[in-house]
Amino acid sequence: MKLVNARIVTRDVPGLTTFYESVTGVAPVGSDEYVEFHLRGATLAICSASVIRLFEQHAGTTVTNRSIILDFEVDDVDLERTRLDGIVSDWILEPKTQPWGNRTMMFRDPDGNPVNVFSRSRPKPPGGWA
Repeated sequence: MKLVNARIVTRDVPGLTTFYESVTGVAPVGSDEYVEFHLRGATLAICSASVIRLFEQHAGTTVTNRSIILDFEVDDVDLERTRLDGIVSDWILEPKTQPWGNRTMMFRDPDGNPVNVFSRSRPKPPGGWA
């Protein structure tokens, strides 16, 4: 089995599309009802509640995420924090190095979905850190 994408159900596809286009730097493909961001190795989809109702009346509910966090890997968390300063308004965690070594920051998108941006820790070079 292969995970193809993560999909956010929203009341405001154009607004959330603009937000994620600014965050990811990737141009969306789609319409005012459904868009996809084709990222390296994954796709982020955004759709309206009316599209979800085509599958089943209660298959998705907008602005109610309490269990999923979107994770984006970047080369430099601090550089991304500076870049996103005028785009993101709801910060959960400022850039921080976690006990396992990854550098991370978290924020909420306009619908309240948590987004984690991180860089993986690098193995300690022979002879220690310069």
